Amino acid sequence: MKSTMSRVALIGGGANSEHAVSLASADAVGAALIRAGFVVLRLDLDQDGGWRDANGGPLTPAAAVAAIGTCDVLFPMVHGPGGEDGSLAALATLLAIPCVGSGLRPGAAGMDKWLSKLIAAELGVQVADGVLVRAGDPLPQVPGDCVVKPVAAGSSQGVTLVTSADGDDALQRAIAAALTHDEQVLIEERLRGREIDIAVLRRADGSLLVSPPLEIEVPGFFDYAAKYDGSAQFTLPAAITDVELKALQEHAITLFEGFGCAGLARIDFFLTERGWVFNEINTIPGMTEQSQAPRMLAAAGLDYAALLTELVTAALPPPSTMRQFPGDRAH
Repeated sequence: MKSTMSRVALIGGGANSEHAVSLASADAVGAALIRAGFVVLRLDLDQDGGWRDANGGPLTPAAAVAAIGTCDVLFPMVHGPGGEDGSLAALATLLAIPCVGSGLRPGAAGMDKWLSKLIAAELGVQVADGVLVRAGDPLPQVPGDCVVKPVAAGSSQGVTLVTSADGDDALQRAIAAALTHDEQVLIEERLRGREIDIAVLRRADGSLLVSPPLEIEVPGFFDYAAKYDGSAQFTLPAAITDVELKALQEHAITLFEGFGCAGLARIDFFLTERGWVFNEINTIPGMTEQSQAPRMLAAAGLDYAALLTELVTAALPPPSTMRQFPGDRAH
């Protein structure tokens, strides 16, 4: 059981294109943690990389680090670079404070879509054919339709579908759009199949909980607009066969363990004619109550408050070793 006075340093925002999404996740997580009896110290990173307190006031980096140092655990809720890539987990390590979720190495590897593909393939999980390009590289020859995406970005930011009929100019524009988010761009074959996600949670007792799968259906391409404009339809659980489900669960566990994840990860796949194909792994997935990973865990019997409690409890040291501060209160 957690201490009723566990102090959680919850960090949202971020200096990247997912800033608003991260704020929404942090708002939801903070409110739920307070209701569950935790003491929450809310800090945010603004879009310029500066620190802000719970009221939006500026903090020096030294003041932010000092505030985090008064807490029992750091809960990073910054999607994208500067958070999900392991940066905040590394900060927690340097401060000798436990951190919710995955550490630096799995965060960095999961954020890098090219590296993720290499790891998944090495683990025996199918991946889409792709090529890595940088600014100034010659335009690659891409047979058929392709998806152009930044190597390290999330929420489908900077992602473009280019069809074989669009021509080289469209491909060049798509690469340029992706380069506004990252210095490396991944061009992948367009996969034809069903987009299905699954979540894996390392519980406080060390066991793994694998969620039911969730299928995403959209009228067109699942880009940033489709992700947040309400047009996407979610089916939970996804209608797949027992054989397909067993293979999906095995792949999810293989990837979770192979990347070295902790806490919660959402792993995205396509179910194609050649079987399951890995798309990406998210070590800090969207965390509002209606986000995909919490919804999948709720379908597995773990409601939102219980999920967050599991995540914090798994990261905390035993209660007898935790620091207590007189007059603790929610901020």
